Amino acid sequence: MYRPPHQQNHPTDTRNIVIASIVAMLILFLWQTFYMKPLQEEQKAWHEAQQQKEAAIEKEVVARKERGEPAPLPFVQPREAVLQQGKVARERVKINAPSLHGTVNLMGGRLDDLTLAGFHQALDKQSPEVILFSPAQSANRYFAETGWLAAAGVAVPDATTLWQQVSQGNLTPDNPLVMRWQNDAGLAFVRKIAVDKDFLFTIEDQVRNLGGEAKNLAPFARIQRARDDKQAFYISHEGAVGVLGDRLVEHTYDDLKEDGDESYEQVRGWFGIGDKYWLAAFVPASEGDEAALMDVNMRHIEADNPRYQVDGKQKTLTIAPGQTVSVTTHLYAGAKRVQLLDRYEDQLNIPLFDRAVDFGWLYFLTRPIFEVLTIFNSWLGNFGLAILMLTVVIKLMLFPLANKSFRSMAKMKELMPEITEIRERYKGDAMQTNQKMMELYKRKKVNPASGCLPILLQIPIFFALYKVLFVSIEMRHAPFYGWVHDLSAPDPTTIFNLFGLLPYDLPLWIPVIGAWPILFVISMYLQQFLSPPPADPVQKMVIRWMPAIFLFLFAGFPAGLVIYWTWSNSLSVLQQWVITRQIKKEMHG
Repeated sequence: MYRPPHQQNHPTDTRNIVIASIVAMLILFLWQTFYMKPLQEEQKAWHEAQQQKEAAIEKEVVARKERGEPAPLPFVQPREAVLQQGKVARERVKINAPSLHGTVNLMGGRLDDLTLAGFHQALDKQSPEVILFSPAQSANRYFAETGWLAAAGVAVPDATTLWQQVSQGNLTPDNPLVMRWQNDAGLAFVRKIAVDKDFLFTIEDQVRNLGGEAKNLAPFARIQRARDDKQAFYISHEGAVGVLGDRLVEHTYDDLKEDGDESYEQVRGWFGIGDKYWLAAFVPASEGDEAALMDVNMRHIEADNPRYQVDGKQKTLTIAPGQTVSVTTHLYAGAKRVQLLDRYEDQLNIPLFDRAVDFGWLYFLTRPIFEVLTIFNSWLGNFGLAILMLTVVIKLMLFPLANKSFRSMAKMKELMPEITEIRERYKGDAMQTNQKMMELYKRKKVNPASGCLPILLQIPIFFALYKVLFVSIEMRHAPFYGWVHDLSAPDPTTIFNLFGLLPYDLPLWIPVIGAWPILFVISMYLQQFLSPPPADPVQKMVIRWMPAIFLFLFAGFPAGLVIYWTWSNSLSVLQQWVITRQIKKEMHG
């Protein structure tokens, strides 16, 4: 049946928008409860199993030493056991940089032992540093290396090559590591590794042909790691990442395992492996533009010790007798700090290096939100206060729309007695009811649909802020006030032990419902109290139960996000209360 244009704004027409929003949030709730929470518990169980496995291996190692047995250690060993083996320990050069600790393995010339100074595995500053790289023989192997590929019969350095250290002392920002190796055919290889005060290594591979024949060699770089795809967080990208040919390339661990290798021929850019907060990425550098082209592969290797690998091979170089060739490669190995990535992007001309942080498809919102939060944090010295200030800014930007919306909602609430009377008078005649209600709205200058627009505009902002809080290393372990010590983690308190007053821990099956999610729900109820109730009984019941659903949903969200939404609701309640009082005066004199 045809409906005149003036009837398009009936409140029943907005029901679909409201229901769609409710369904979207309900899906988020079900996803958080029945997917993400079991996944997190599975990840925790996996980590505990890994720790038990390493403890058992360590126990076996000690037992063999006590019995004086010369039997070899198992292939997969605890990280510290590999690093402390007598001969191997003497084949390592210590890394001592402001942001990095570890060693360079002279056996193979690899970077396979790296921890991040200033980043700890737990909130406690005395907890161990975050581990990035681990040796190939360890349970969680993760290493980076550069080198040369050659035709059969030409000996080049490999994993079994023991390099000779030429430089003296440890690898520091002021003291590069220089090592040398020569084969029997007259090829002399020199590798120089420099590190800056942050997370960037500069690796120069040089080869000199001292023989009588030309040799063909191709420079390569690769990163390899063992990783169980069950550890991944599906809200952020984890796996192979890079910008190749000015295009962002992302393949999760699960993608590589299920879909097979991904290859890119003759491209420029950078490539690596990125997790939620950490990145290891190669940036090939060369004097010749053509030489910067490379073939890049991203793969999952099925073997006794499954692992993932990204590698890049540059064009083959012909080295004439007496000629020396040098290739420089940069390696970023550390935390995904956006300011650092931006700085290296400018200094080294690295395309889209900030995309190593998974800002997602809402990049046009997430990156500006991150920048604003960073500026506010520099002013206020606390990311929690920065979130509160960002909320005020968003409220000011949406103020004209919100003001119009709240005025309309206040007028609607005042009109509810007349709306109820029209529905009762024309009960059973939908067309007449619609016509009389539209006349009432037109006479009172009320648009019942205007209340939905600010809510719809806030949804992408909500998801963008969620993304920023989840993936930004700057938010990791960032404290607020009171009981919130990590804005990127859920509120640690729970109502079921009176927010920590009762001295016992709860079993895993009991949901953790913290103080901030409860404050958020209170703000929702206050908003409902100031808003006109829906006419439809079913819709009214659903909206009444929405805060309870949101309570369990927001309990698992980062505390920073819940603080943002609670503060936003509180400001809305204040604004709505002031406008409601104004409308009452206008309509009742």
